[in-house]
Amino acid sequence: MDARFKRIRKILLVVLLLNWLVALAKIVYGYIIQSTAMCADGFHSFSDGASNLIGLTGAWVASRPKDKDHPYGHKKYETFAAIIIAIVLFILSYSIIRNGLGRFFNRIVPDIDNTSFIIMLITVAINAAVYLYEKTRATILSSDILSADAQHTKSDIFVSISVICAFIAVKTGFPVIDPVVSICIAFLIAHSAVIILKESSGILCDKSVLDEERIKGIVLSFDGVKGCHNIRTRGRPDDTHIDLHITVDAHMPIGKAHELSHRIDETIKSGIRGITDIAIHIEPF
Repeated sequence: MDARFKRIRKILLVVLLLNWLVALAKIVYGYIIQSTAMCADGFHSFSDGASNLIGLTGAWVASRPKDKDHPYGHKKYETFAAIIIAIVLFILSYSIIRNGLGRFFNRIVPDIDNTSFIIMLITVAINAAVYLYEKTRATILSSDILSADAQHTKSDIFVSISVICAFIAVKTGFPVIDPVVSICIAFLIAHSAVIILKESSGILCDKSVLDEERIKGIVLSFDGVKGCHNIRTRGRPDDTHIDLHITVDAHMPIGKAHELSHRIDETIKSGIRGITDIAIHIEPF
């Protein structure tokens, strides 16, 4: 757990630095050229940095070992941190929409130049590299927080591309596209928040995470098992809990039945990644 947290922390710190460098460049230059779209994109990147800080806190709490008050561990705190990220995104999208609508009543034509395009193209390249890096590491480490942050970074790529399109529109005589794009960016941010919220709430509400038939197939392959039912799964991909009932011959000795349940437990854990605990209830047949 400590090693896993250290790897997640290192990844988030690297991404945090890149996000804030990108955000600073877009916000500062966005204000210079008076582009709401570029500023909105910058604040989107800045919120990525805030997400990284929340992620670091969540991953630290989740890395703590089991204790008396938390017999199932602390890993769901990482999922809870992902929900906080979603809330931050909702607040950010509202702020951008409000500012974008204000531009319709207070028209300002952005001063787009070649530097504007260069900054945006560089940030697109950085965001693409960060997304691929985080997504790969999220899969390897089975980390909700890295997955959520990668989703956020992915939206940055499309946001930045839309800003470049807005710049082209402004240069060709359609300055109204700038606030329109900023509002579209806000909806993209909100969409990312919905995805994160949907995935995280499923974990916190104990949504089923594994295929019952796969588990049943493993259990029924054991000699002595007459049936398998009441299979329930819950948790995170790296912290899954399973409850199931098996039926055995009513005359099977208790010691043998106990040994059978241990063999089933070990086989399921070795065959399916991320299983933390399996509760097997034995019933006479």
